[in-house]
Amino acid sequence: MSRKADEAGLMMHWSFDEGTGASAQESVSQVRDEIHYVFSQAEFTERTGPQWRQGVTGSGLLFDGYSTSIAHTVHREERNDGPGYLPALSIGVWVAPRSYDWGYEGKLTAIVNRHNRERKEGYLLGMFRHGSWSFQVGLETGGWKEVWSPDGHELPRNEWSYVNAVFDGNEGSLKLYLNGSEIASADLPPGSRLAEAAGTELLIGKNNHSSLLAGVFSLQMFSGIIDELKIYNRALSADEVASSYQEVLDSAPGGIRPQVQYDEIKLDRTPLMSDRHRPQYHVSPPAHWMNEPHAPIYFDGQYHLFYQHNPLGPFFYHIHWGHWVSEDLVHWRDLPVALAPEKDELAPDGIWSGSAAYDADGLPVLFFTAGNDSASPNQSVALARSTYTQDQDPDLVRWVKHPVPLITQKKGMGAFGDFRDPFVWKVENGWYALVGSGIEGGGGAALAFMSEDMLNWTYKGPLFQADIQKYPYLGPIWELPVLLSLGTNKQGETKHLLLVSPVGAGADVEVFYWIGQLDEHNLSFLPDQEEPQLIDVGDFHFTGPSGMTDPKTGRNIIFTIAQGDRTSELEYQSGWAHNGGLPLSVYLREDGRLGIEPIQELESLRGAKRLSIREKSLTEANDLLKDVQGDMLEVQLELEPGSAGQFGIKVRCTPDGEEETLLYYDLKESMLLADRTKTTQHPGERCRGIQGGRLELSEENLKLHIYLDRSMVEVYANGLKSLTTRVYPSRKDALGLEIWGDGELLVKSMEIWDMQSIW
Repeated sequence: MSRKADEAGLMMHWSFDEGTGASAQESVSQVRDEIHYVFSQAEFTERTGPQWRQGVTGSGLLFDGYSTSIAHTVHREERNDGPGYLPALSIGVWVAPRSYDWGYEGKLTAIVNRHNRERKEGYLLGMFRHGSWSFQVGLETGGWKEVWSPDGHELPRNEWSYVNAVFDGNEGSLKLYLNGSEIASADLPPGSRLAEAAGTELLIGKNNHSSLLAGVFSLQMFSGIIDELKIYNRALSADEVASSYQEVLDSAPGGIRPQVQYDEIKLDRTPLMSDRHRPQYHVSPPAHWMNEPHAPIYFDGQYHLFYQHNPLGPFFYHIHWGHWVSEDLVHWRDLPVALAPEKDELAPDGIWSGSAAYDADGLPVLFFTAGNDSASPNQSVALARSTYTQDQDPDLVRWVKHPVPLITQKKGMGAFGDFRDPFVWKVENGWYALVGSGIEGGGGAALAFMSEDMLNWTYKGPLFQADIQKYPYLGPIWELPVLLSLGTNKQGETKHLLLVSPVGAGADVEVFYWIGQLDEHNLSFLPDQEEPQLIDVGDFHFTGPSGMTDPKTGRNIIFTIAQGDRTSELEYQSGWAHNGGLPLSVYLREDGRLGIEPIQELESLRGAKRLSIREKSLTEANDLLKDVQGDMLEVQLELEPGSAGQFGIKVRCTPDGEEETLLYYDLKESMLLADRTKTTQHPGERCRGIQGGRLELSEENLKLHIYLDRSMVEVYANGLKSLTTRVYPSRKDALGLEIWGDGELLVKSMEIWDMQSIW
């Protein structure tokens, strides 16, 4: 193949100017390379090609961080004419990283590579932790050489950087250039030659030897935009590198480095909107993986909610704080990541769960679990402040971390090594905090602290610990403690609600609670009854509690993670994992029990009313239900059992009954249950079996408030218990409803509404 006359030694060039389609042309060989992208062969959503974005010139290709990559087979004419050894190699490329990899197994996130480090062959240009980057080569003599970016020359997120790597074997050097200027070099023996990685494909955006997570996810994949990738078989000079950089600046408006608009590089929820299993009126990240929502706070007319988030893909890995904002607790907007691991001594390895509170001036602050694997223990309590007062940032997008931990665990302070999830609230004379931990040799515990200035904290001992011998399912460690005031009961006693999530050996990972009294002087909690209670009787689909007292309405509102129920393979294919549960209002009932109800604001999502009936037999009701179908519905239903001992409603039914999910009450056993035996026929899905738990109704009729949102099923029964479960029907016609009972029953009332998306 002939080379471009004005670019001597140019072996390969991807301009990424296609702007659409599923391939990118290498312009020297004229070969079109397929772009691997998960939704090109989507099973659950509409098939779409890879995402193209504005580049530095023309378009650029957006790499999603876990599935997008290009494999290029290197032909003879793209290699040196000698016996597989190159005397020189230069790479120039524009990159705008969106996220950084954690650095698992010490491997680089590849920008472009064709290497085999074990055999000390080929080359690798890529990024590492916190934006550091490196160029690495294997030499003919069997050596592996590296040159690294120095401190202060990391590749910034969401910004364009021009990266050049030059191997000059004759001179004996490796060099790095950033934005046209040399920043690092390493000496090699003069006359060095680069050893070809024979039989290895050139990969863009994926490491030739990436680590595999859960047998499915390739780590060390690039997240962000790449443009104008050029590879030469000669060593570019410093002047040539500077000239290439200046050429782009000269063509850009104002002659400055092109800027990346956030909307161009952010995670995009659009490809997932038509996913037939992804909930549309439950809060979720735009894409990829989330765990518990946490740190709810109301400020300046808006509600803020944060969440545990891996922006690299739909798998548990490198934890950041995602961020949503809402005016009504129902319709949410995606905001940029609020807190990310950084190159510091505070939290370089993860930003784990926490809470929000107000400082002495009434401004919001975030308390989080700082992950630092070089410290012992590797968890501490840390603080971040909003920049609201400096730049009047109404969405609270920018946060600045306090440089050192606020609370570090010492021996004798809970179970050493488990110390996380601070829950902080302001009181008249300062602040109180709970931290999840356990008791050495015992069970889980919520540890209590107090502070007068929010920076210096005094340990007060365990707020509460349960008897693990009596209740072994409460586990050795508690996470995510939450304490909310429920007000006064009929006797004038002030009651509090304590929520915890047990983990560790033998733990039942659900949300357990006690109602009791708080001794503020000693910071201790006395439960009204020793045995813990469940809010939700599903199985691991209602976890990760957080809570707030809403200053706007005075309500206590709790948020949870609605865990999915899928294999890693299906989460890879779908591009998302998990979502939030509906916000719940919790309150003290007249009978002293805990009342739970979805917040009233959810009524704003109601669309057309599909059915409204009263006093109908089972047969009459089902006859009227035949025309009602949907996978985004709200159902209110009251059933009088009559002669039926088991009764309820089937949802997500196919016309032939081959797929269905039964939600029902067992009168004899006092159990609220979900039967998923026939939920799906998909061989890869694992939602199966019967889930449920106790619900004492006394003489009441069964009153169900049901929310169907694609794979989400939430059942609220008589304001006392919920049952959250997941369903992934394989058939698109699994949309029907049917009242069910093992005897005669009366449908006292039933109302059904279509529900609208919140996005």
